[in-house]
Amino acid sequence: FPLPGSIFVHNRLTHSIEVSSVGRSLGVIISRELRKRYPESPADFEDISSIVAAGCLAHDLGNPPFGHSGETAISSFFSEGKGKHLEQKVKEEGGRWEDFINFEGNANSIRLLIHQFNGRRKGGFAMTYSMLASIAKYPYSSTAPNQKGKFGFFQSEESDFGRIANELGMICVSENPLQFVRHPLVYLVEAADDICYKIMDIEDAHKLGLLSTEQTICLFMNFFDEEKQQKMKRTMDRVSDTNEQIAYLRSSVIGLLVDECSRVFLDNEETIMLGQFEGALIKHISPLPNRANKEATTISISKIYKTKDVVDIELAGHRIIGFLLETFITAVTEHPTTKYSELIISRIPEQFEIHADSTYKRILAVLDFVSGMTDVYALDLYRKIT
Repeated sequence: FPLPGSIFVHNRLTHSIEVSSVGRSLGVIISRELRKRYPESPADFEDISSIVAAGCLAHDLGNPPFGHSGETAISSFFSEGKGKHLEQKVKEEGGRWEDFINFEGNANSIRLLIHQFNGRRKGGFAMTYSMLASIAKYPYSSTAPNQKGKFGFFQSEESDFGRIANELGMICVSENPLQFVRHPLVYLVEAADDICYKIMDIEDAHKLGLLSTEQTICLFMNFFDEEKQQKMKRTMDRVSDTNEQIAYLRSSVIGLLVDECSRVFLDNEETIMLGQFEGALIKHISPLPNRANKEATTISISKIYKTKDVVDIELAGHRIIGFLLETFITAVTEHPTTKYSELIISRIPEQFEIHADSTYKRILAVLDFVSGMTDVYALDLYRKIT
């Protein structure tokens, strides 16, 4: 929920910590079962939980202010907005325009983790290759995106990602455009995110009054059979605090989904390793929780994500991001020597390479700056400049 005000709901930090906790649980279960299956294997199965937990902490690092609507705002600025005129210049200099018109938070996460910013150490955060591969949900370039236009790395990080993938033995589907099959641990990071965001959003929507208590209890109870529901109702009767009851149901659903996704991974280990597994783990869980999860998705879209207050803030966010991009990109690409541009450029921290040798890299530097802002910081900067 962008700019939620004084009511406590999950933000990107608390979401990432919770996803990491769930990811570690998935990793513990998977590593324990793999050790039973392959007792003589020299593989460090026990490291899986740490790799997945770290990947979960980083999985949303590249998302700009205002979440997915922020991604759309950046993409549309270049595809149909005031940044469109830069296309020819970027292409003439050898830059990849697709990186901008399909701006992707996943690719931006990889960049933030491995790019050497000014004054920073080589290798960025110096993560392990396995951890970096675990967050690449779409391990291909922007010139070979999936059906939703998603991709995993910008042109600027392509050679580095290729090195990581080759070192890990990831299956290469195409050299040009570069495209790999997912690393197996991606499925666990993705599952942890899938388990958390929707369930937490339903709990937050209840706190914000977007869903009634009855609706929320029903959505969570639907994940369980009748016998289990009766036991859960008896447990709920022990407390009278409504938020405590909802929290109990939320944790019960998460526990169920952790077990379900672990089972799907282990049942499909061979096809996952061969790069032949289709879709996310949560799409393949047992029929009863699968139906409940689909219903939760439908309700979330209609009652939460498209509610008027959320949409209004996303519209405002679209305007804020468009203004910031126009202001800073104009300053670094077209008028870097005017007095106003000098003032604007002075607001950009020195780690961002706004004096790079190509238009593509200078635009990326501005995107590094803007995409790293929180919602509140972006709003504050917009207000100060205007």
